Amino acid sequence: MTTPDHTDALTHDRIRARASELKLQLSDRQQWDFLQSVDTLDLQAAPGSGKTSLVGLKLLMLAEHWTSTTRGICVLSHTNTAKDEIIARISSSPAGARLQRYPHFIGTIQSFTSTFLALPHLRGIDIQVQTVDNDVYADRAKRVLASDQQFGALKSYLGRQRFGDDVVGAAEFSFESGQLEVRSLRELPFGPDTKSYEQFTKLKRLMARQGIFRYADMFALAELHLSRCPALGRAVAHRFPFVLIDEMQDTSALQQRLLDQVFGDPSTIVQRVGDINQRIFTDATTTTSSSFPRPDSLELPVSRRFGSSIAEFASSLTVHRPQHIRGAGPAGTIAVLLYDENSVTQVVAAFERIAAEVVPLPLLQQHPPRVLAARVRPGTSKAFPQSLACYVPGYAATIPDGRQASLLITARAAREQWRSGASHTAVDLLWEAVRTATKSATNEALPTLRSLSRSPGTPGARARALLLDVLTDPNDDEVSWDRLMKRMTGSLSELSSKAGSVPITLGELAHYVAPLPGGSPAAAGHQEAAAETVHSELGSIHSAKGETHTATLILECLNRSGKNYDVHEVLRLLATNGDLSSATRTVQEIAQLVFVGATRPTQLLAFAVDRDRAAPYLDFFASSDWAVHDLTPQSAGSSTPPPAVDAT
Repeated sequence: MTTPDHTDALTHDRIRARASELKLQLSDRQQWDFLQSVDTLDLQAAPGSGKTSLVGLKLLMLAEHWTSTTRGICVLSHTNTAKDEIIARISSSPAGARLQRYPHFIGTIQSFTSTFLALPHLRGIDIQVQTVDNDVYADRAKRVLASDQQFGALKSYLGRQRFGDDVVGAAEFSFESGQLEVRSLRELPFGPDTKSYEQFTKLKRLMARQGIFRYADMFALAELHLSRCPALGRAVAHRFPFVLIDEMQDTSALQQRLLDQVFGDPSTIVQRVGDINQRIFTDATTTTSSSFPRPDSLELPVSRRFGSSIAEFASSLTVHRPQHIRGAGPAGTIAVLLYDENSVTQVVAAFERIAAEVVPLPLLQQHPPRVLAARVRPGTSKAFPQSLACYVPGYAATIPDGRQASLLITARAAREQWRSGASHTAVDLLWEAVRTATKSATNEALPTLRSLSRSPGTPGARARALLLDVLTDPNDDEVSWDRLMKRMTGSLSELSSKAGSVPITLGELAHYVAPLPGGSPAAAGHQEAAAETVHSELGSIHSAKGETHTATLILECLNRSGKNYDVHEVLRLLATNGDLSSATRTVQEIAQLVFVGATRPTQLLAFAVDRDRAAPYLDFFASSDWAVHDLTPQSAGSSTPPPAVDAT
């Protein structure tokens, strides 16, 4: 095959020279093994081991000596974030810029599947794709169900079911036994021989003819096309003799099966990189004969992100593949913040004070502390705390008793984030609250933020401008808030397909709410913060995947079963020398999620845990040299704090 002269491209001297230009440290043998390998392989890389830097370096070395003008390198990732990170690493080089053009391809597995496999099939049957988006599909399908009389039996039956229309909103194609079948992510409440099922499948195929698809549909259509045209897979494999797959641990069984069909021939070099212990987006029980990583994979166990303390903690939570992570970064501190129901809203502010003491201020200002939780919105359980919103009231669009919160409460929380520099988080938070309120008022899903047009004069651009005005307004004056809400209803009416000549009204959700004494609910935890502290950015653990922080706080939350508190379960396991491999499936899932959050920070890793639940583990904290900060009132009033506990 026509590929670069590997002998010239990947010599020791060439790699070292380019690594020096990029200020990359190549001190481990397995780094070199990966960089110089021209064979199919897997690379299991610990968090902070420099995996993305190595990938970027290798791609640059290959691109500089690539000789073919018709065959290229295919770089695939699970998410757009990972794809963008790779592109950022190579874009400054002319060789890296060439990798972004024909004959090469850099993109997500989803975009690769659509571009090379599914779209050619649809063009062949004269279907023009309008959109591939789960939310848009669900909204359109529900509209058709509600308005098209040919689906009357299905509408009537689902109307008697709770959230019945979600069945059609989640309908997708699957390729089974050589046929394109229709299924739903929701359990079907009717059998395959019923009139409702007939109309269910008919509606799905109608949506397909209109060019409206879910993400999973593209994979089913791709498999259908490959089954009917086996030469297509061979042609794609010939086009890409070298394939590199990043974040391989998050590749689903469906995606992997498709990639194996296309690139399964030994003549194609497939190099897969990732960290199986960060696999939190897919079903952990799903395995195949080629699941990642293979037993003979290379391993990068050294993390330059954090030091030995965090590395030792992280190593104890490697669920899928035991790995002893060696920390080569800053020494780092692990802290535990003890709270009770009266002090839970003080946790974030206390963490920010601790971060200000541990992390140099310029570094903290450049990379603000991050507060993460497994859940950002509470469920229906009465247990407390359930989510991030329990620590920072007003953060989410709902409050603990399940009622929707005023838009103003959320706007104030978003404003605090805007002021701290977390602009993207603030806008996302505010728009999602607006979408939730509109859904409640009209049963219509507004476009996602990224779908709003930026073109001047469009409804999307006006909505974006309004969000900016809401975030920069003090939100403490009833007259100005009412004025903003009048603009909001007008803007939403422009965006809505249902409003017509009647403006949308949000009712009580848009009413003015007087601020609490001393500031907004979201700011309550910041009132005692010293001037030199830096406000945190808030979010889910899932959203922080792949990030690097200076300081990270993981908030204890109730898992979705309503029976386990995540941080408590992890601390209990470690303090009692429990065996993670024999733990319950629930505890293993909790551990792998905490692992992802705990491997983000460079200098400070903190956990918030209920004081009573943590009481049995105080000796473990002390023996592990963790800093313990008791925020509870009994600690503040006590003349002799419990052992190993310092009142903050």
